[in-house]
Amino acid sequence: MSTAVSPAVLAASHTLWNFHLVYDKLSKADLIVGLGSYDLRVADHCVELLNQGLANRILFTGKSGNWTGGLYKTSEAEAFAERAVELGVSAQTVLIEPRATNIGENIRYTHEMAGNAVKRIIIVTKPQTQRRAFATVRAQWPDVEAMVTAPPTPFDQQPIAAYPMENFIDEMVGDVKRMMDYPAKGYQIEQDIPAHVAEAFDFLVKAGYDNHL
Repeated sequence: MSTAVSPAVLAASHTLWNFHLVYDKLSKADLIVGLGSYDLRVADHCVELLNQGLANRILFTGKSGNWTGGLYKTSEAEAFAERAVELGVSAQTVLIEPRATNIGENIRYTHEMAGNAVKRIIIVTKPQTQRRAFATVRAQWPDVEAMVTAPPTPFDQQPIAAYPMENFIDEMVGDVKRMMDYPAKGYQIEQDIPAHVAEAFDFLVKAGYDNHL
């Protein structure tokens, strides 16, 4: 695949980006759940929400995944927890789930750690994985009231040096494919994929953005 990103590819990518965004209205919860990834801005946003009084605890979840092998010296969850402590959060306020390697495991292992006493959670993830998190928690932890949000990062600022534009587009394409395939496996609830999103998906796959399928 060429590293050049054409205007047509950018337009199709914007279509997927807008589809993936959720940004629920937030209210007080029992727990903030930060999904580990390459993006430490997620940890920063968890701290902001904690400081706003939206919960009293943060649970960071993640071992490593498709994009973070070798990125951190520790697990994603431990790296995020370290960032939170650097930002002034008490270590006693932070829980660490260091085993999960995908969003399904993030949700399942968080449920195991939190137990059924937790009734309301705020899930914080990357902007482009909000819809996938939304669909996953409703399938795999249906009894919890889950709000989904992300740092308010603009499209053009989401890629970083460790995770360039090509990877970013690959991820968004792959997550649409998972929304198509995973409901039948019980991993996510079924969601309607609008025609213009399906068309953008097909275009990007044909353009070579298929490394996350």
